[in-house]
Amino acid sequence: MYLGIDCGTQGTKALILDADSGQVLGQGAAPHTMVSGANGRREQDPRQWLDACVTATRQALDAAGINGAQVRGVGVSGQQHGLVLLCEQGQVLRPAKLWCDTESSAENDRLLAQLGGVQGSLKRLGLAIAPGYTVSKLLWTREQHPEVFARIAHILLPHEYLNYWLTGRCCSEYGDASGTGYFDVRTRQWDLDLLASIDPRLAGALPELIESRQAVGTVLPGIANLLGISPQAVVASGGGDNMMGAIGTGNIAPGILTMSLGSSGTVYAYADSAQVSPEPEVATFCSSSGGWLPLICTQNLTNATSAVRELFALDINAFNQQVQAAPIGCDGVLMLPFLNGERVPALPHANGSFQGLTSTNLSPANLCRAAVEGTTFGLRYGLDLLRASGVRSTSIRLIGGGANSAVWRQMVADIMNTQVVCPRQPEAAALGAAVQAAWCMEPVSLASLCQRCVQLAPDHHASPVAANVARYEAVYRDYRQHIAKL
Repeated sequence: MYLGIDCGTQGTKALILDADSGQVLGQGAAPHTMVSGANGRREQDPRQWLDACVTATRQALDAAGINGAQVRGVGVSGQQHGLVLLCEQGQVLRPAKLWCDTESSAENDRLLAQLGGVQGSLKRLGLAIAPGYTVSKLLWTREQHPEVFARIAHILLPHEYLNYWLTGRCCSEYGDASGTGYFDVRTRQWDLDLLASIDPRLAGALPELIESRQAVGTVLPGIANLLGISPQAVVASGGGDNMMGAIGTGNIAPGILTMSLGSSGTVYAYADSAQVSPEPEVATFCSSSGGWLPLICTQNLTNATSAVRELFALDINAFNQQVQAAPIGCDGVLMLPFLNGERVPALPHANGSFQGLTSTNLSPANLCRAAVEGTTFGLRYGLDLLRASGVRSTSIRLIGGGANSAVWRQMVADIMNTQVVCPRQPEAAALGAAVQAAWCMEPVSLASLCQRCVQLAPDHHASPVAANVARYEAVYRDYRQHIAKL
């Protein structure tokens, strides 16, 4: 048995996987809260993650009906880019700045200029640093909280912090390390000179780099007792949520796209080599399966659709009914859903807006559908960039909360003009973490584990409808014209 944990923005989820049968036996979940500020601040207290991890794990064990001593391995997935700072005693120094935090945009601009602009960053690191990446958060901390900065002993990402809590060891895996902004994705090494330009001490605070199939260690006895599992359980390297989501959807070889409809929106594919795109919005991350993971990420997805849904006090079913009731194109209403700036398209300072409103098309149904269409157009924009960089696929594996909506699944199929199918297990990142733990422990290939454990749901699929594809193309052109003016 293997325990997969996914520490996301909104909460932590856990599941128990029987790797022999490929079946998920039980699941659990616990929420997080976030501190938001008008200046783009998005932070969380990492202690919430620990409490949520204990709650979700115990729920999963209870639901599975197994003895925790049967858990042989643990895999952890975490939200990418977040900055967790520890002192010499291993205590958290301040709240973690998250992937969606844009408070360090000015610092990112300065670092980007130092690297020689976008092209200089691509040449040096294999990707263009963006405000959400970890590196600008370090510079921001030095300038805004010098007393905290002076006490830094360990620099960790969220999943690495959970691994540290579980084992007492600071380690980093190539996939999650890719999103720090001080890591060369081609050579799979830290860029120590870039960190030294912020402060020479920082190199000594970095975690040890390990391979995706390596173990971090075993669970500390006290933590094992809290979780209700064996202290002999091995903790795998784990990785970022997108890297674990790739494993959890079987996206470990060329030809498959994974698309996530979560708080953020992501699209990614496996590549055998680091084929760095000249387009800065495409992040050529390392995968957690031995290759690379070219990826695009939009900052606004279900956060934007939920904001409109809550505006009308609708539950999920009622919201979907409103979306279904409106026509493609929403009678001319178009939402630019940039409520927190945007990464793809690269509009970090943009605001959200509704375009084309008139006295005849202003209705809840049109506004609800416009929110879903607008966020999906952002994913289409990113998919166009991935395709231009050479990514080829025959299908999209759709995950995240939005994938539960039949109308949204059909919209994705039509806007992307691609077959869509959902994995049977929607918690792909937690599943991927559990599969990776099994890969770390058992003498089998990752491909065979994915074949056994990643199952598709034929009743949750959608095929593009030619008439819809043509209608969406016209609306998408309108979307492109509007963002070109921003």
